[in-house]
Amino acid sequence: MSGVLDPVQLRSFVAVARALSFTRAAAELGIRQSTVSQHVRKLETVAGRPLLVRDTHTVALTPDGEAMLEFARTILDTGERALAHFGGEQVRGRLRFGVSEDLVLTRLPTILAEFRRRHPRVDLELTVGLSENLEQLVDHGEIDLLFAKRSPGRTGGTPVWRDRFVWVGGPDLAHLGPDDAVPLVSYPPPSLSRAAAIAALEEHGRPWRMACTSGSLSGLRAAALAGLGVVAHAETLIPAGLVPIPPSSRLPELGSFVFVLSTGHRVPTDPAKALADTIQAASTRLRER
Repeated sequence: MSGVLDPVQLRSFVAVARALSFTRAAAELGIRQSTVSQHVRKLETVAGRPLLVRDTHTVALTPDGEAMLEFARTILDTGERALAHFGGEQVRGRLRFGVSEDLVLTRLPTILAEFRRRHPRVDLELTVGLSENLEQLVDHGEIDLLFAKRSPGRTGGTPVWRDRFVWVGGPDLAHLGPDDAVPLVSYPPPSLSRAAAIAALEEHGRPWRMACTSGSLSGLRAAALAGLGVVAHAETLIPAGLVPIPPSSRLPELGSFVFVLSTGHRVPTDPAKALADTIQAASTRLRER
């Protein structure tokens, strides 16, 4: 490797890696797609290795691209912290942040700790709950920033990534035959995953029973690991120890959804904007298990 890692090129590369699309990365950065492509090519020249595999339809990171992504995040984050330190007015104020239960076992706590180190004058108040309940809180002005699944029919918010529900359970779950009643392990209403699971089962005429209800992801995971039943869960955030249910069980397909950041109908505060930017920049890390 020879040359200097240019922060502008790194920023374009991180945007492409996050969106897995040159078009979306260009739109996010507010520059032309050809410029983004040029930045990535120059970065690959400096690295001396291909960082992305691309064709007319898809973009994927190479192993060297995965490594460069970590370096790029560190370099850009260090630069931003230096600018914040020497750049005069720091972000300050109270930030009431609501996050859905299925995100708390990701790398979000680490990202929040980084945010607090970068913005020590922000008084962060965290609320964890079901997405639907948090939406009510942001609508009523009781939280300033929401990071959660977006309910069907709801609009607004900034998409962070698209996901879908899948069936998961403990590795020792007894065989579930194609005609057996499905034992559900679920959050209480008004849970999106619970509603999606029940709607799919009833639409396909599959009998089911509620085996366990828990308001925490830790409770759902413990019940599933004990073999009590199956869970409808975000595919990219499957808790440690749980595995997809095999196709032989013939469970119906579940719906897709989007994780979004939202301030409701209000103009975002400076602390809310700062945290939203931090989460967007770290979205790939949130999905790493």
